[in-house]
Amino acid sequence: MSAENAHRPPEPNVYEYELPGGWIVLAGRTDADNDLLSLKTARPSDYWFHVRGMAGSHVVLRGEKDRQPDRKTLEGAAAVAAWHSKARSGGKVPVACTLAKFVSKPRGAKPGTVSIRKEKILKVRPALPSENNETS
Repeated sequence: MSAENAHRPPEPNVYEYELPGGWIVLAGRTDADNDLLSLKTARPSDYWFHVRGMAGSHVVLRGEKDRQPDRKTLEGAAAVAAWHSKARSGGKVPVACTLAKFVSKPRGAKPGTVSIRKEKILKVRPALPSENNETS
């Protein structure tokens, strides 16, 4: 491994969406991508989402450093997390939301497994941004 690569983690393979206001939503494609996205790529101030109680992508909401997302933006990112999960065909589903700095990996846990603190639960319908932008 070259010295240059030793300091930069590999980039995760993600789905990328844009929400109104310039917010970017990233969703991991595999367990390994979820690990990279949640633990290496996400900044401490980014928001992190995952559907509660079933398999799904880790989702990160990224914006400008000194700006807080409004509730509609958080719900839009949560809807993406619900869409990229086993709950896609469900009605409203619970999605955990926390800051990325509260996401950690338990020692020895398999890829894609994390523990989170200080989460809020948002109940949303699974959707991608192009579908929930039409209601504005």
